[in-house]
Amino acid sequence: MALLRRSPRTGRKSRLAALSVATVVCGALFAAAQPAGASADPVTHPERDWLGSQVARHVPDSGKVLLRPAVAQTPGLDVSSWQGNVSWSAVAANGARFAYSKATESTNYTNPYFSQQYTGAYNAGLVHGAYHFATPNTSSGAAQADYFVAHGGGWSRDGKTFPGMLDMEWNPYGAACYGLSASGMVNWILSFSNEYHAKTSRWPVIYTATSWWSQCTGNTGDFSSTNPLMLANYNGSPGPMPYNWGFQTIWQFADAGTFPGDQDYFNGDYSRVQALANG
Repeated sequence: MALLRRSPRTGRKSRLAALSVATVVCGALFAAAQPAGASADPVTHPERDWLGSQVARHVPDSGKVLLRPAVAQTPGLDVSSWQGNVSWSAVAANGARFAYSKATESTNYTNPYFSQQYTGAYNAGLVHGAYHFATPNTSSGAAQADYFVAHGGGWSRDGKTFPGMLDMEWNPYGAACYGLSASGMVNWILSFSNEYHAKTSRWPVIYTATSWWSQCTGNTGDFSSTNPLMLANYNGSPGPMPYNWGFQTIWQFADAGTFPGDQDYFNGDYSRVQALANG
């Protein structure tokens, strides 16, 4: 095993600290502006909900060296509006071979930088993909899958496009599991997955952390035969898998490092990256 030291995960933590006071003030102003009896949109800061934003809050960083498995690993990254316009030529020059970009959240948010990120990655020669940040308490899985597909989350067999990804992690707005029971959460994920498959012919990649899956699905829901897994774990190794997945397809191992955004490894050489793109 090769040992690689992880970069300090400080960038987004400092941004969150800077935003905390502003969030309280803006939240108070927003609430005061609502007419009596009005129903406020529960999704109030989608630009702060990136792939792993809640993992960083819930899964402690051990600070250990990165234990890179002996099998071939292909480097990549994932980004959101936090990164703004990305220099994809620099990303490619530094060795990235694939990238996921946040496209949507709920059924009313699209990443304003999505086009530059998604198209820019493709033009720089990376295999690209889009992801959706799930909010299971705002609408059905099928409705969110439809919104995602309509706003950049589709798939084409061009050899350079991953199937879309469903981001399942802790609720940034309230109850960790969005107020759903374990069976309700599994059914919501199934609804999204089935609708995405019906619209694109591909099963979405599911992003999660093992501890979230245990907490919010009761460690149930077998998606291992259909949906590839992107696993978040910042503790030096992929660690144990969520229910019935035998391995991760992609490992998100840090939220800062060589590339903008999160740092990822595809579990295989570049031919396996292309295989996922081609279906």
